[in-house]
Amino acid sequence: MMLARLIASIAALLFITPASAADKVRFGTNWMAQPEHGGFYQAVADGTYARYGLDVEIVQGGPQVNNRLLMINGQLDFYMGGNLLQPFTAAERKQPVVVVAAIFQKDPQILLTHPDDSFRTFADLKKATLFLSQQTVVSTFQWMKSEWGFSDAQVKPYAFSPAPFLADKRSAQQGYVTSEPFTIERAGGFKPRIFLLADYGFDSYSTTIETRPDLIAKKSDIVSRFVNASIEGWKTYLNGDNTAANALIRQLNPDISPELIDYSVRAMRAYGLVENADNRTTGIGAMDPAKVENFFRDMVKAGLVKPDTDWRKAFNFTYVNRGLATKK
Repeated sequence: MMLARLIASIAALLFITPASAADKVRFGTNWMAQPEHGGFYQAVADGTYARYGLDVEIVQGGPQVNNRLLMINGQLDFYMGGNLLQPFTAAERKQPVVVVAAIFQKDPQILLTHPDDSFRTFADLKKATLFLSQQTVVSTFQWMKSEWGFSDAQVKPYAFSPAPFLADKRSAQQGYVTSEPFTIERAGGFKPRIFLLADYGFDSYSTTIETRPDLIAKKSDIVSRFVNASIEGWKTYLNGDNTAANALIRQLNPDISPELIDYSVRAMRAYGLVENADNRTTGIGAMDPAKVENFFRDMVKAGLVKPDTDWRKAFNFTYVNRGLATKK
């Protein structure tokens, strides 16, 4: 009897395959932990990545951290990008960057104004003082000039303080729809008027998942599992119990308040950043090549990317558009 049990135990050990060990994955975000990254933290906190056979370490970004460069150099496996201008630029520079999913179907960039009647339409903002960061001036604002006729003379530096905007009712301030309206309402005691740039033609995906061509070639299964698990994480974060993910976000970034987290999640739902009519059947993370190409043409027109850039080398559409985590 003892011999039989020993043989059975040895046989059981022999049938444990290397696949039972989780694959280590390092994923870098573009800023410190926040609800706008919530689905990724959800997949860590509730074990979704683990169920997909992945041991995922999320490496936070920040003001002194260049996680995108670390991904390009092979120190990270995946990177959470911003809008599509970045991979276009990577393609132009022949950097090894490939976008494999787009969590945000809309770019969350906005302009905010005071709630009076000075600025009722987006075109009205051509009469406003614009508080913009240098990064916005050299990117998104170039599109605003080429498509809408905005002027450099309107711009004043934005130092990430709402004070100048609050003091000037004839001004507009940059921000993200998931955070700055909350800050302005708290600091100014009023609900600002919100102009989501995506509603006026800045039709880019955002919160992308990027990786390198060599990882796709050698470890395509890991890429597929990471994308699928991330999509499930986002589905749960926005529609299920996100308590554990939010606790993890606050643990890593205590400056994020529960009230801001609640506001951000509600804004992602209300503005259809992750789930909307465009990806109702294709699923979270979907990418339409035609949309990508149209945005590329807009960026060429704005002088932000060269027209002969082969943007297709920076995208791989095979891991998304499968209807995973669609609304029922």
